Amino acid sequence: QVQLVESGGGLVQPGGSLRLSCAASGIIFSSYHMGWYRQAPGEQRELVAAVISSGGTTTYSGSVKGRFTISRDNAKNTVYLQMNSLKPEDTAVYYCNDLNRRWSWGQGTQVTVSS
Repeated sequence: QVQLVESGGGLVQPGGSLRLSCAASGIIFSSYHMGWYRQAPGEQRELVAAVISSGGTTTYSGSVKGRFTISRDNAKNTVYLQMNSLKPEDTAVYYCNDLNRRWSWGQGTQVTVSS
């Protein structure tokens, strides 16, 4: 059974930083391209960052490019999202999944950016 467990969220002031982690189990993690998604209240879930299976190539949505960095450690079955220069509009629940959203969503981790 596939399990995705996100962690690392919290309340941060504008301009601050957070590092999110997503630990995966029940899969051959290194076989999958992974993504970080977020869903703000009243909005659809959107992909904000992606990393290929080897970790060599990453891509970002325009709203986070230059501020967020996705990475992965295949030995630890974990994908990370380093978020810098956070803005109030980054407030959302953050989730991980593969790029086809093939697994059940985890509980997510809440990120709130507010002064």
